Amino acid sequence: MKILALDLGNYKSVACIYETASLSHKFTRVVTRPKGLHDLLVEEEPDRVVIEICPLAGWVSDLVRALGIELQVASTTHDAWRWKNVKRKNDRQDGLKLAQLSALGQLTLVHVPEAGVRQWRALINYRQRLVSRRTRIQNHIRALLLRQAVAMGAGHRGWTRAGVAQLGALAKPLNEVEREELWRGELALELEGLKALAEPLRQVEQKLDELGAADKQVQLLRTIPGVGPRGAEALAAVIDKAQRFKRGKELGAYLGLVPKQIQSGESNRLGRITRQGNRLLRSLLVEISWSGLRYNSWMRSVYEQVRRGSNARKKIAIVAVARRLLIRCWAMLRDGTTWRPATST
Repeated sequence: MKILALDLGNYKSVACIYETASLSHKFTRVVTRPKGLHDLLVEEEPDRVVIEICPLAGWVSDLVRALGIELQVASTTHDAWRWKNVKRKNDRQDGLKLAQLSALGQLTLVHVPEAGVRQWRALINYRQRLVSRRTRIQNHIRALLLRQAVAMGAGHRGWTRAGVAQLGALAKPLNEVEREELWRGELALELEGLKALAEPLRQVEQKLDELGAADKQVQLLRTIPGVGPRGAEALAAVIDKAQRFKRGKELGAYLGLVPKQIQSGESNRLGRITRQGNRLLRSLLVEISWSGLRYNSWMRSVYEQVRRGSNARKKIAIVAVARRLLIRCWAMLRDGTTWRPATST
């Protein structure tokens, strides 16, 4: 078998052509552009292409798949890929190690979805970044008023139209305030930033709503009491093809919702969750689980069962709800069924 391992760089990449029969290899450099990589693949005609997961992996994967070549995308967080006690490391060694691990079947592979799903995921993440920016501005405004002993509405009430209008009455242009009232100018600038984020966020959410309304997987997940549009779209986009997971436990491990295991001899200790995988979806699942306690009797039942009446076990219980909810969602997408509370135990 001929394996072509690519150590991708932003401008140039190193290719290692590895022959598994003779264990021989050679290196070449290529410009990291579609034409350069296409010409290399056509010239070498490899049986398999191996790359690391990185921002470039999307379009490179599309190119390799279009040529009908087997593709492996490796996770660089696995133990087999860590460089320990190595005095010399360069792009050629990276490429050779990638090829050798692929030949030995020791790579942990990553799923790279189709271009449309990748763009969908990117828009979901972009919305989250907009929300994070808005939250930072809101927290800064609260801290600013706290320093001046100025009260504002608690929670979301502070950001209603009336609440923002009250803040606007306190603000003044920075070039018009005296030294003692610089905070008013700072408040004016922050309110401008808050207003500037409103329209992009509205447009992004409107587009996500349109995509969700046309997606069957999102609509299936929306039948779950307590799961809103943002949670449903994140679940559908990250899981993508439910059939790629053989069991629900694999998906739980994929998203880092399983405990760390420390085993030695007769000792077998379980620690905190691994927190691997998509952090946004993991946090959304926990948020959905907390809010779902009010709307979903199944979530409440699981929560109380794991909590055992102890307040100290609240976090453990909510993570358990999130993990089981994830598995239920995967089963719904796999089978194409809606939420059935009578059988969801």
